[in-house]
Amino acid sequence: MYRNMVTSLLEHERIETTDAKAKEVRRVAEKMITLGKRGGLHARRQALRVIRDRRVAAKVFDDLAERYSERQGGYTRVLKLRVRPGDAAALSLVELVDGTASGPVKDEKAAAKKKKASRKAAKAAEEKPAAKKKASKKAAAKADSKKTAKKAAAKKPAAKKTTKKSAAKKTTAKKKTGKSGD
Repeated sequence: MYRNMVTSLLEHERIETTDAKAKEVRRVAEKMITLGKRGGLHARRQALRVIRDRRVAAKVFDDLAERYSERQGGYTRVLKLRVRPGDAAALSLVELVDGTASGPVKDEKAAAKKKKASRKAAKAAEEKPAAKKKASKKAAAKADSKKTAKKAAAKKPAAKKTTKKSAAKKTTAKKKTGKSGD
């Protein structure tokens, strides 16, 4: 598994994996780049024990060895990304330093956060006027219903209000006398 991951890292110059695997892959990948810088047949054969693709081995011995010729180690970096939802494993990004892969990850993450925040703000701004309109419509509807209720009450003559107790007395009186009371 580590051999495959190291081969993928050297080929693509960036892979995402769990934090523990990332630290181990970093260790092996740095040894491979050091072998590439050393050059020679013996170093190439040692590297081919780990690297599973001859094209990737050629890249290590030609391109990467040349790229890191002035550097004395520290060819890779591990950036912690997030926690995987399924099993809560800490995920990390392993990448080659000064790689030709697309820009720094931290800038991408910051840009994504800003974009997400601006979308939320725009959505909230759209919802606020709509909520205000709904609230004002509800208030207007309540006021209209109160006005119409007052007008209707003013037009009707005052009627006797019957309570539950008085209605109960009437029904019991009907039962006792057998006559209808109204």
